[in-house]
This record gives sequence, C-alpha cells and structure tokens, in this order.
Amino acid sequence: MSDYNFERFSVLVVEDNRYLQSLMMQSLKALGIGTIMAANDGGDAIDMLQMMAKDPMKAGVMNYDIVMANWQMSPIDGLMLLRWVRRSKESPQRFIPFIMVTGYADRDKVQEARDMGVTEILAKPFSVSSIAQRLLQVIDRPRQFVHTPNYFGPDRRRQDVGRHDGPCRRKITEDEIDIVYDFSTA
Repeated sequence: MSDYNFERFSVLVVEDNRYLQSLMMQSLKALGIGTIMAANDGGDAIDMLQMMAKDPMKAGVMNYDIVMANWQMSPIDGLMLLRWVRRSKESPQRFIPFIMVTGYADRDKVQEARDMGVTEILAKPFSVSSIAQRLLQVIDRPRQFVHTPNYFGPDRRRQDVGRHDGPCRRKITEDEIDIVYDFSTA
C-alpha cells in the first residue's frame, strides 16, 4: 500500500447507518483517500452524482472515482443505486467502479450483484485491510466493460481460462456483445 498515493482519489460512501458510515470514512482516511463524501441512502447518492455532473463547485467535488454503497438501505438500497448507475440515461458515470458492501455475501447475493454490474463486493464485517484490497483490485486489475442486450458493466470473468473445448452454452453470440471500454488498452 505504501506504493500508492490516494490523495487525489474521491470516494462516495453510501451508508444509512451513521456508525458504519463513519467507520468506512475513517478507514478510507486511514488509507489516505483525499476526498470522501457521504450519502445516507441511494436516493441521496443519485442526487449527489447528478449535482456533481451539473455543478461540481456546488457539489464540492469535480468527480467521484469510486462508489462504496451498502446493499441494505431504505428507501433506495445499494442494488437499486447500482442499477441506476449502470443503466439510467441520467447517470453521469456509468463506468464508475462500484464496491457493494454487504453482510449477506453468500453465493446468490454475489451473483445478483455481479449480474447487475458491480465491480467488487466487500463483506461485512470489514477491516481497513479488506477495504484496501478492494481498492487495489479496482486499480490494479480493471476489467473491460461489456454491453449485451441483458447486461452492462465490468466483464464478469476475472480470469483467462484459455480456450474452451466443450459446447458453447452462451445464450447470446459473440456478435451481440459490444466491448464498450477496455481498460487494458487505455
């Protein structure tokens, strides 16, 4: 971690529990994140993202580099926020790395978030070290973004499995997939 300077990073923390919000913000400060903004639920986060796009001076930030959002919130939870970020025409940052924070990190929940376009999952209880690991995943291993009729978000495959010799089980063909942005060529 000492090789990284996060001073110019800005993170939007979306958490309805004030204690956990404070804990996440203090953990990010300990890692050296320069700008940390907080939203109390997904609706506040949407307002903040739109404000940043319309009037960065009023929003107090020119850009958010990462969103860290709790899944379980009310009235607009982290999954609804993620859906808006990835799919809404009004979203100013469809490509923003999105870290979902959840106490329910079972396989079905992880797959649901992955299929909605999450970049990383951070399981509760978390530590400064686990937050740092997710940040490093986002920075050191960015994934290309894929757009299909049913999905928009980071490529869900993390590893290069090489050539597949079995039958193709994909429901869509390679021609239906558009790589919107490839970080490896940037």
